[in-house]
Formats: sequence, structure tokens, C-alpha cells
Amino acid sequence: MIVTLVHVFVKPQFVDAFIEATRINHENSVKEPGNLRFDILQDDQNPAKFILYEAYAHAEAVAAHKETQHYFTWRDTVAPWMEKPREGVKHKLLFPASK
Repeated sequence: MIVTLVHVFVKPQFVDAFIEATRINHENSVKEPGNLRFDILQDDQNPAKFILYEAYAHAEAVAAHKETQHYFTWRDTVAPWMEKPREGVKHKLLFPASK
């Protein structure tokens, strides 16, 4: 399993637009083969800070996600709304242990 937490800081005036664009990306991403989770989290203290929790079954599914039209649309739409470039941090899943 490949888990990535994508940290995103959005300019305050674009928070609502970011949420809508990201909702569309989420709705398409969860339908992809190999997608296990695609959660969108908004910081409770800073509404302009987000984490995208992406879990895929294998590296090929991650690569396929980055070739989808909905990903390209999301990436190009939200990039100018960010305070700084997004940062994806890969994690190793420890628990729950895969069967």
C-alpha cells in the first residue's frame, strides 16, 4: 500500500473554490482502480490548511492517478490558489497490517 499525505496551504480568498475543485477531484479519484482512500481534511484551527490523505494499493495505481484528466484539471486549477507549492509526503503503513 502507498500512502501519501499532501499538505496544501491555500490563499484565504480561494478556500471555498479550492474545496469545490478538490471535491470534484475526490469524487473521481475514489472511483479509480487501486484507490483505497482519498480523504480531504481541513485544519480545524486554520481553514486555509488542508491535507489530502491518499492511499493506493500499489505504485502503478498512484502513477495511473497522476495521468487522469481529473487530476490534471485539479492540479492546474488550484495551483495559483496556493500560498506555496503543495508537498506530498509518502508514508509507510504500519497498522492496520495488511493481510
